[in-house]
Amino acid sequence: MSKGFRQSQSTLHTWSGLLLGWLLFAIFVAGTSAYWREALNRWSRPELARIESTDRVVRGAVDFLSRKAPDAQSWFITVPTTQSAGADLFWVPAAKPGEERRGRRSRRDNSAFVGSDGQVGTARETRGGEFFYRFHFDLHYMPVIWARWIVSIAAMFMLVAILTGIVTHKKIFRDFFTLRRGKGQRSWLDGHNATAVLALPFHLMITYTGLVTLIAMLMPWAIVANYSDGAKLYATVFPQAPVAERADRPAPLTDLIPVLHDAERRVGGTIGHITVFNPGDAAARITLTRAGKSMLSARTPSIAYDGVTGRMLWQAPPPGGAVETQGVMVGLHAGRFGDYPMRWLYFLCGIAGSLMVASGLVLWTVKRRERLPDPARPHFGFRVVERLNVGFVAGFPIAMTVYLWANRLLPFGLARRADQEINAMFAGWAVVFLYALARRPARAWVELLALQAALLLLLPLYNLVALPTGLFATVARGDWVLAGADLTLLALGAGFGFAAWRVHRFRPKARRRPARMVQPAANWAPAE
Repeated sequence: MSKGFRQSQSTLHTWSGLLLGWLLFAIFVAGTSAYWREALNRWSRPELARIESTDRVVRGAVDFLSRKAPDAQSWFITVPTTQSAGADLFWVPAAKPGEERRGRRSRRDNSAFVGSDGQVGTARETRGGEFFYRFHFDLHYMPVIWARWIVSIAAMFMLVAILTGIVTHKKIFRDFFTLRRGKGQRSWLDGHNATAVLALPFHLMITYTGLVTLIAMLMPWAIVANYSDGAKLYATVFPQAPVAERADRPAPLTDLIPVLHDAERRVGGTIGHITVFNPGDAAARITLTRAGKSMLSARTPSIAYDGVTGRMLWQAPPPGGAVETQGVMVGLHAGRFGDYPMRWLYFLCGIAGSLMVASGLVLWTVKRRERLPDPARPHFGFRVVERLNVGFVAGFPIAMTVYLWANRLLPFGLARRADQEINAMFAGWAVVFLYALARRPARAWVELLALQAALLLLLPLYNLVALPTGLFATVARGDWVLAGADLTLLALGAGFGFAAWRVHRFRPKARRRPARMVQPAANWAPAE
């Protein structure tokens, strides 16, 4: 603090951005890609046709469940859109009298997927864009609760870095309109400022609302003080219609399609999920939940119907102020409420945020290299940071692209195929990381950025040659979900190629050494 408030904030900005900056970069990139997770889900299953009729898919799902699990406790159906790959089904088997449940039932034993034709699909097993969405707050290979605490701490660091950055850069808005090229540290700072200011409201919103999504874990004291029973809290935040006990009297399930359309009319938006309790029984109940993309708040209301007569029985009451506020915060963070223009705005702002974090990490090394006694021989700590920058900033996008390539190249019927795609991603990242540690950073940057460009550009070409859903075919059919995915991959590949070319051409200016002070010899003579 002896250096002044702004200087102290500069120090806090630097270290809060660096210490968890590598993890923040991975979270930002994965979260940015998740804004197109529905498109990635479809892209990851190219053998599936585009959905033309949602009703056909829902009807096919009910027919399948009626044959597969007629006596189940409940069915769960996701209602697809024309951008979706299909409908996911899940059912809870009825417990048999005297049966003891041994261990945890695998989800694969009671789940299925229905395609656009209303039939159970034989699509490849994959997690598609859902993996990137879950990774950006659950990470992988570790308990979820640990991952969420780690991500929350990283988000707190991010919020501190943004706020202190605003304080530190007193000319940040003026500098946004200044981009000096080929000026070393000054150029990196200009780029960092531009990407920060360009989407500053988004950066603040996405970081703060990200913390709000986990507020019950981070700050549980208000909940503990007001709710002694977790069930009461759940009933307040997620009100559900009462479910009747099974009557053990067979009765046919009503047609779900009229119920679906009536529910959409009553709730004022499209339906995202259907749950059927006690199917095939006189006490059957149908609960339908509004889709998150049809409203700003993520706390979507539900409506319940009699499963035999189709008569409406219950509708969720309006949420309280606290629940609505938290739901809006979560909805703003997820960005599901918007159509394509809003998705593109979120996506481009997410790219700006990723570049902001990446340029900040690189700026740390650029700024300190000029202060080193011998920039050609930096100390060990500097070399570690420099190689971590390469391993994360260049390596993580490569790992994500390896995941997409694994989706295309792994055998169709491979056991645990979805897990193998994820394993391929992290194995590829490990190889790239080892390469970044062993290679001189100046060369590693160029080579890895060029590799990423090649991997991205070749993916649409592979689709064009090996699949019936290549770019030309999807454009001809007007299937802009798949065509847009391939075009975005091409644009990103061109961007990484340009970055590799610029880094290759960069030549740091020779360091100026101060002239040595030489005492003039005139008027000096030894004493006689």
